[in-house]
Amino acid sequence: MATSFTLPDHPTLPKGKTVAVIVLDGWGEASADQYNCIHRAETPVMDSLKNGAPERWTLVKAHGTAVGLPSDDDMGNSEVGHNALGAGRIFAQGAKLVDAALASGKIWEDEGFNYIKESFAEGTLHLIGLLSDGGVHSRLDQVQLLVKGASERGAKRIRLHILTDGRDVLDGSSVGFVETIENDLAQLREQGVDARVASGGGRMYVTMDRYENDWDVVKRGWDAQVLGEAPYKFKTALEAVKTLRAEPKANDQYLPPFVIVDESGKSVGPIVDGDAVVTFNFRADRMVMLAKALEFADFDKFDRVRVPKIKYAGMLQYDGELKLPSKFLVSPPLIARTSGEYLVKNGVRTFACRQTVKFGHVTFFWNGNRSGYFDETKEEYVEIPSDSGITFNEQPKMKALEIAEKTRDAILSGKFDQVRINLPNGDMVGHTGDIEATVVACKAADEAVKIVLDAVEQVGGIYLVTADHGNAEDMVKRNKSGQPALDKSGSIQILTSHTLQPVPVAIGGPGLHPGVKFRSDINTPGLANVAATVMNLHGFLAPDDYETTLIEVANK
Repeated sequence: MATSFTLPDHPTLPKGKTVAVIVLDGWGEASADQYNCIHRAETPVMDSLKNGAPERWTLVKAHGTAVGLPSDDDMGNSEVGHNALGAGRIFAQGAKLVDAALASGKIWEDEGFNYIKESFAEGTLHLIGLLSDGGVHSRLDQVQLLVKGASERGAKRIRLHILTDGRDVLDGSSVGFVETIENDLAQLREQGVDARVASGGGRMYVTMDRYENDWDVVKRGWDAQVLGEAPYKFKTALEAVKTLRAEPKANDQYLPPFVIVDESGKSVGPIVDGDAVVTFNFRADRMVMLAKALEFADFDKFDRVRVPKIKYAGMLQYDGELKLPSKFLVSPPLIARTSGEYLVKNGVRTFACRQTVKFGHVTFFWNGNRSGYFDETKEEYVEIPSDSGITFNEQPKMKALEIAEKTRDAILSGKFDQVRINLPNGDMVGHTGDIEATVVACKAADEAVKIVLDAVEQVGGIYLVTADHGNAEDMVKRNKSGQPALDKSGSIQILTSHTLQPVPVAIGGPGLHPGVKFRSDINTPGLANVAATVMNLHGFLAPDDYETTLIEVANK
């Protein structure tokens, strides 16, 4: 039976108002102290939204079960956050999908594993991904189960190509993760399985670029993983990580590429014809570029030198529209009937803008892991190119003002009923661990919000400002009492990861019905409640299976 996309009219709120949806990436709510970069920054616009109309400012949950992750110890991230914001419902995500497939054994029965298994008799199984327990892109325990399960099902030669983290977990934690996986592989060797780490490097310098920002990052990984070539050669992964970390200014995120070599100096694990490859990250954005290099015959982003004939599968499918990769171990969440699709099919003309580093967030992820337009006659997606070749703390304003100016022009053009943007500063600069730069980043994001809200004011529109997860509001690791944690030398430990903090939702604008206020009867509102809220602001009621709206209309 075909889905009806016709939305009922809201009984009180009118149609026809321009609605601006602004997502501040990495902008949570936490206590004010010197490590809260949002508090430290000059943010008069966001301050005025918070303090000016209490009934039009609220906090929602942006991590854990509220966004489909396994537990409330799991940090939110931009992808699951934007999925929830756009879908209006909570779907099992990433780690949770993989956990379920491993627990049930379904992962071993499905097409993806049986496809790569065809290479086990004669070839090597290569596993590429982030070696971390951060739970944002991958998880160490899943990698351990994958290695164990594959060895039990015929894999006789296994090679790991590891990427060190230091971004979603503490810098330096790579050493412990490598020790753990090396111990597992040693036990397998005792059982007759030839299992070793073959190559590695830091996630931000090797392999894990995204949105085609810097293909050199992927090429460094390709050279080490496929060609077996890297500037550094070691006998073991533990020796590699310890040695490279001892260099001045070294950190896990930016370790240079290395390969493991045998006694003769030859790489122990280049990827060759007849091998199988699995990229074991469950999060899509930083695996798509490598997936293209592994899978696309027509590829011109860098010289691959040698393109082995392999059987390749992702842990998940990373892009549903591109069908990339074509084989995967765990089926993705099926997110249909997103708010974006409903609104476009009800005549809402939509403009979405973001910069390259958050290219997919207010489009692909918002639209349920789907590339492209629902109706290109009613939608326009604009990408502002990100700076390349630098770390984000060097240019903390990023492209916030350019995004805001493009969005202002879209609002004033009268051609759109909704504008939707992502301002990445708090998250991308927060990840660098540079507190002073993150303060500048938050100020820039606030200035960008002002540009958009001023345009909303001019056209008599409505705004909704929110965030996808926390980051910039707490930049220090804390002990159990909530105080900054110190390392062995007595120094504070900077936090570069996302947080478990709630995020704001603010509404307003001259077009907002004067009786609209946030409800107080929702037990634990989360990001998924935002979609129904936006539909209401457009004058529609949300579908019955959507998480309930955050707003109500009081008589005034």
